[in-house]
Amino acid sequence: MKADRQLAKYLAGLGYGSRKEVEAAIRRGRVTGEGDDLRFDGEPLDPPPGMVLMMNKPAGFTCSRSDQGRLVYELLPPRFLKRDPALSSIGRLDADTSGLLLFTDDGKLLHRLISPKSEIEKTYEATLARPLEGHEAELFASGTLVLRGEDKPLLPARLDVTGERTARLTITEGRYHQVRRMFAAAGNHVETLHRARFGPLGLGDLAEGTWRLLSASEIAALAP
Repeated sequence: MKADRQLAKYLAGLGYGSRKEVEAAIRRGRVTGEGDDLRFDGEPLDPPPGMVLMMNKPAGFTCSRSDQGRLVYELLPPRFLKRDPALSSIGRLDADTSGLLLFTDDGKLLHRLISPKSEIEKTYEATLARPLEGHEAELFASGTLVLRGEDKPLLPARLDVTGERTARLTITEGRYHQVRRMFAAAGNHVETLHRARFGPLGLGDLAEGTWRLLSASEIAALAP
């Protein structure tokens, strides 16, 4: 039936299998319900294209599909890797950095959020090798700090000192290893780094290594 073929194409795009595999699943009764209450193996369907999810990334995982070692995509359902359009991380966190990482299959939203023009605030919590000396907040806020190997100054950033060797840094750019390089430029070394916020979003009680879908209102707030 034409309706079954259309449904199979839609479900294949959500990553439930190839079109032939999904057609076979439909014949076997694994797809039930109708309209907004369609289910696959008794579970509600994943969101249509435009999905955005948040992960609390553990340290030790790489934001890649193909690098060696542990990959962030291993923490997601395998079918998510088969979605079309493809699911991608919104920016990256290096392997040693934990915290808030977003994913989407909406290419326009992804590029909008990672564009330097967006200037979305991203807040990191850092533990440092040595005590803060007191000059760092002014240096980071100056708008004149030039990182090693670059010639363009960083945009002003906000530093909140939370302890002798701990601080919260909010930046609006996403240069390579930016937070680590900023503290290096101030004569220190980052031992642990955790992203706590991305724009209006925080992790809340999301456990490390887990993920959740964003609501429509959260997506709207992320990209007003």
